[in-house]
Amino acid sequence: MIIQKPRVLLPERALSEDLVLRLERYARVCYKSEDRIGEEYNARFLQDKIRMGHESIIEHEKATVMFIIDRGVSHEIVRHRIAAYSQESTRYCRYDRDKFGNEISVIEPYFFLNRPDAWQLWVEACETAEQKYLAMLRSGCSAQEARSVLPNSLKTEIVVTYNMREWRHFFRLRCDPASHPQMRQVAIPLLLAFQEKLPVLFNGIEYDTKFPAEHYAQVLPCDDLFNPLP
Repeated sequence: MIIQKPRVLLPERALSEDLVLRLERYARVCYKSEDRIGEEYNARFLQDKIRMGHESIIEHEKATVMFIIDRGVSHEIVRHRIAAYSQESTRYCRYDRDKFGNEISVIEPYFFLNRPDAWQLWVEACETAEQKYLAMLRSGCSAQEARSVLPNSLKTEIVVTYNMREWRHFFRLRCDPASHPQMRQVAIPLLLAFQEKLPVLFNGIEYDTKFPAEHYAQVLPCDDLFNPLP
């Protein structure tokens, strides 16, 4: 069994400033003020519209990322309906194959790291699930049958595309102290990356500042095909 940390892959071009200039162009149609567009975007114009609640104007552009998380967290992500998803399938992926190392991968629950008894119980539970899963495959069960015993902690990869309005909605919900801790673990550092690249759209969204930064998931730059950049 392989234990991994959660992480997020963010394509380098996903959050280009050109995106904001295009949004301004689209939004100015509403006010017939296209003549006021310059070579750089007008941050105040977009900020004022967003503050007014006129967020439909930012639905015209999107961003795609890949989350590498446990399946429990992925079940919460797919509740966001204005979206496109492509997720690693436990129906068609057989983890007894060489390309998976003939074992399952699970995501470490950071909240057990300093609790040895709970950590050991979690490890034993996942190892038992792995053993029974592999035994079921050997007995002739299909992958979609054997997956019945796989744990919520199973690692999954899910490609997520939201428009900018939905990303704002996602961050408002998933960075909040009331959200699941492993959701905050990936959502907060991703919000910080969005705020760095596109402050005009994402500054001002609040997040759980008490969440320990040492447990933030890595947000890794990549190309558009999710190949890591050097």
